[in-house]
Amino acid sequence: MIGPVVTGVPVVSPVMLIGQAPGVKEGPAGKPFAWTAGKTMFGWFAEIGMTEEQFRERVYMAAVCRCFPGKGKGGGDRVPDAGEIERCSKHIATEIKLLAPQLVIPVGKLAIAQLYPEVDKLTEVIGEPRRGTLAGNSFDVIALPHPSGASTWHRMEPGKTLLSRALRKIEAHPAWRSLLATEAA
Repeated sequence: MIGPVVTGVPVVSPVMLIGQAPGVKEGPAGKPFAWTAGKTMFGWFAEIGMTEEQFRERVYMAAVCRCFPGKGKGGGDRVPDAGEIERCSKHIATEIKLLAPQLVIPVGKLAIAQLYPEVDKLTEVIGEPRRGTLAGNSFDVIALPHPSGASTWHRMEPGKTLLSRALRKIEAHPAWRSLLATEAA
């Protein structure tokens, strides 16, 4: 994998987002979801009341792997391999223990697989709130598809409807609402 390590702001939050791994632009920017996928994802969160700036200040952002995995054979970002995922897994486990989040939002198949390795298709999990357990902590999980520009899943049916359902479930979750209440205080 190619450094630097990319992490979000170390904020104590009842909500934790888990992405896949930083892309080539995130290292130089020094923050996760700093490019095209981020613009899409933060647009989703703006629909449910939180700007990108607010999100970065209020939601703990983690990733399955913390460094750019490099380019794959087809030119896109390479998916981290099992060894890379295993070596980085201690970070998420420690963060879950420290934060004890009430809501975890895994973004994309790789992040979802860390909680639900049996899930084969996004249609099985997007828009369907579940309980999850990691590092001895239990929490609510509302998964999102990856907002990559290379993916059309979230722009066509049934992905479009399932994404909308997932965003409504996040918006209604008490942990999310508590972050929005921060603005009113």
